[in-house]
Amino acid sequence: MRKIFTALALLLIGAINAQQTGTIAGKLLDKESNNQPLPFANVLVKGTTKGSSTDFNGLYEITDVPVGTYTLEFSFTGYQTVEIPNVLVEAGKVAVVDATMGATAANLEEVVIKVVTNKEREEALLLDQKEAVTVKESIGAEQLARLGVSNASAATTKISGVSKAEGSGQIYVRGLGDRYLSTTLNGLPIPSDNIDKKNIDLELFPSRFIGNVSISKTFSPVNSADLSSGNIDIVSKKVSKRRDIGLSISSGVNSNVTDSDIFNDFKATANNEDLSLGIYSRAYESGNLVNALTQQSWNPVEISTPINYGFGFNIGGILGEDRKLKLYFSGGQSLDNEYREGLFREYDQGNLRDFVPGDDLRRWLRTINTTAMLHSQYSFNDNNSLSFNSFVINKVSEETLEAGREGTTEIFEELDNIEEGSQFIRDQNIKNTLLSATQLIGEHNISKKNTLEWAAGFNYLVANEPNRIRNEVNILNDNPNTVENEDGIIELGFTGGFQQRKSVQEITDEEINARLSDKLILKQNEDEEDIFVVNIGGDFRNKTRDFSSQFFGIEEGNGSDINPPSIDAIGDIFTQQNFDNGLLQLNIQPLDTYDAELLSYAGFANFTGKFNKFTAQVGVRYQKDEIDVNFDVGNFVDRETGLARIGSANKDYDNFYPYVNLKYEVNEKLALRLSGSVGQTLPEFKEIAPFQYVSQVGQVFQGNPDVERSQNYNIDFKVEFFPENDELLSFSAFYKRINDPINRGLQRGGEDIFSYFNTGDRARIIGFELEGRLYIIKKRESYPNLRISGNISYLDHIQDLKDVIRPDGILEQTFKYGDRTEIGLEGASDWITNLSLTFNSGKEFPYEFTLTGNYTSDKIFALGAPRNQQQPDVFFNGEIIEKGFVTLDFIINKEINNHWSLGLTAKNLLNPTIERTQFVQEVVSGNQFESAILSYSTGVETSLNLSYKF
Repeated sequence: MRKIFTALALLLIGAINAQQTGTIAGKLLDKESNNQPLPFANVLVKGTTKGSSTDFNGLYEITDVPVGTYTLEFSFTGYQTVEIPNVLVEAGKVAVVDATMGATAANLEEVVIKVVTNKEREEALLLDQKEAVTVKESIGAEQLARLGVSNASAATTKISGVSKAEGSGQIYVRGLGDRYLSTTLNGLPIPSDNIDKKNIDLELFPSRFIGNVSISKTFSPVNSADLSSGNIDIVSKKVSKRRDIGLSISSGVNSNVTDSDIFNDFKATANNEDLSLGIYSRAYESGNLVNALTQQSWNPVEISTPINYGFGFNIGGILGEDRKLKLYFSGGQSLDNEYREGLFREYDQGNLRDFVPGDDLRRWLRTINTTAMLHSQYSFNDNNSLSFNSFVINKVSEETLEAGREGTTEIFEELDNIEEGSQFIRDQNIKNTLLSATQLIGEHNISKKNTLEWAAGFNYLVANEPNRIRNEVNILNDNPNTVENEDGIIELGFTGGFQQRKSVQEITDEEINARLSDKLILKQNEDEEDIFVVNIGGDFRNKTRDFSSQFFGIEEGNGSDINPPSIDAIGDIFTQQNFDNGLLQLNIQPLDTYDAELLSYAGFANFTGKFNKFTAQVGVRYQKDEIDVNFDVGNFVDRETGLARIGSANKDYDNFYPYVNLKYEVNEKLALRLSGSVGQTLPEFKEIAPFQYVSQVGQVFQGNPDVERSQNYNIDFKVEFFPENDELLSFSAFYKRINDPINRGLQRGGEDIFSYFNTGDRARIIGFELEGRLYIIKKRESYPNLRISGNISYLDHIQDLKDVIRPDGILEQTFKYGDRTEIGLEGASDWITNLSLTFNSGKEFPYEFTLTGNYTSDKIFALGAPRNQQQPDVFFNGEIIEKGFVTLDFIINKEINNHWSLGLTAKNLLNPTIERTQFVQEVVSGNQFESAILSYSTGVETSLNLSYKF
């Protein structure tokens, strides 16, 4: 903590002046040739050494011009020199100056000057944050490159109050996780790629797709009311140059795979042979997966030299003589290999049930991410433009898990003790996600005081587990009456008939969404600044999901005794002949299905008024949400009718959600903000549908049709100080109250079944955030500079655990257990800290070194639950805690020349152990202790990147 506060002290005293830069660009026309492009003319920023020349299409661009007001000079042999005065260059913006030259002097009316904000630059985003009424923070492409950020998920963790759960990719904002967030792409919602998540895995969006990533931490009228902690908006890359063409390649390795045994024998699933160039082709559809039991291997394949790689390209520019069309296309692919090793334990009422030692639980993970993006924009004139965006992401992830190879594992209860034998499990799963997002966005300046914006989108998602393979066997100790082998006697598991199985799970989501917003300026001052503004609009969302899952299992036939030769040849006995002669029996589980629909529509109206230094925005949003889930699953029994399998859950919510955002500008550099809003948290499809998903280590996750929405109340106060255009100091304090909070917890009476409940009547969060982005050594042209960026957040969070009492006064259910009547919120960390130090050598082609670290303290992975409603203080399973850890990354970037650049990245240098623990109380002795139940490390990832810009 001393080091943290020392760094924060540096943030507070390090504010010094820094020079900012912008860009001048435009097009030069030849008056003597009927306004055709004039190539090869000279363009000079007078009073500087900055200049350029026009290309064949008359286009020019002058970058890195210091902030200020300049005279721009155009000259060409035989033509009258033209000087354009009062060209204002602003930080992070592009001053577009179009001019016409002729044999005689050009009239100033023939000059058009426009200013375009480049929101990839940090200065522009800080300016946008400064001018916004809501509490908003962003990070742009320029800063992402400096920090070695490769995707949108990592980008969010560089923003104050944001953390990521290692290994799952789940994002937490102000301590609140997935269900309290919303994610949009260019302001339109995008679907999750995972049944377990409300929000899409942001790691699917590579940094070359990203213009900037912003998080609105207070309510904005354009966002759904279904959020409490914030909205993450990914703004796609847009064309800002007349030509933007580049290539990049990278290669690296994870330290956990460099051990010679792992490096030469890296395991991938038996489905790996169906992968080609990152695309998975299904050998068996869900309807005939039974054929895979005998016609496809059950054994993992071996891959040598599991090297990570990546490549990408982009091509774009401004087309046409009139510069009306902008196109940008980007694509690429990456492959990541990871190996994890660690322990697993499972407790029930203080007793250890399952146990895998630290050297006997192994996971091999491979992820291939193939991406493509198209952005186009056409300006019909200065008042009307259309943008078209299309994103396609194909992700294939393989995970192979083994537990028990060393003969020290007890993972399911079929043997009396470890002296009789041990267990071995192998789980092979390939997940294939295909996401397509298509958007059409329009902007129309109906008049100088009326702007209409609209957008429409269609999302299509297929997220399949097309052929998951699982084996559970006993390894019996040597028996003198049988033939020995080096593994011992391999016995098929004999409980339930599905311990040797192949299964399929399919999710198809389709969504139509749209939004409309009209901005009407009622009054402006003499500087044409907006004084009174009214916004009205609305949005619509219709999302459907089709889900299905089915198991195909094998067990020994009645009276038969057939054993695999070894744990690496379990599938050798799964032959058609053994089924025909009765040695094996086929079991097919009835198909589990659910279909779901979310229909949401809303309208909003707000008024923004600026009264000298004070700005107020007040408004209200009406939103109606209908959720319908119909299911047919094997583990469901209706409590009222007694009917099995079939059921439905129907939720209907509609409310008015008021909000207010206030800002007081003390001066040009200091502002105070106060915000208040009311929102909600809707349960997700997977939190409602009672389908049971079994993890690789046997933990079960199940929905609950009785879960209801939460209602959220938010108050935020923030102080922002901008020493310079690219510097910031800020302090935030906030309060949140959540009625009927939703939590993931251990199910009542379940041994290790996780579900979702409204566990209490209310929860509250009080927190603060401190952020700084400052230069310790100021930035000057051709001189070194040193920059520090950091933030620290603290949360004080608590929720009650309630008793559910029937009308007759009888206790129906309690969520209290042990001595717990209150507990923290699931997913909330008390402390979150990010710190980055960047040194730039300052020369024309500089070296840039960045050291960046993150610390997230302990957080609750899942709440505990009583196992006995009458004695919850004795018979219970305690909460599961994900322990805090520190990550440290080091990034080197070097611009070799105008075209080539080189980068070296080393991530997770400390390679901390990721650990979950559980609070345990022994029933007989009453002893209480905290026990590690899961641990692993993800390894140090090093990579070398080479880029070329044309």
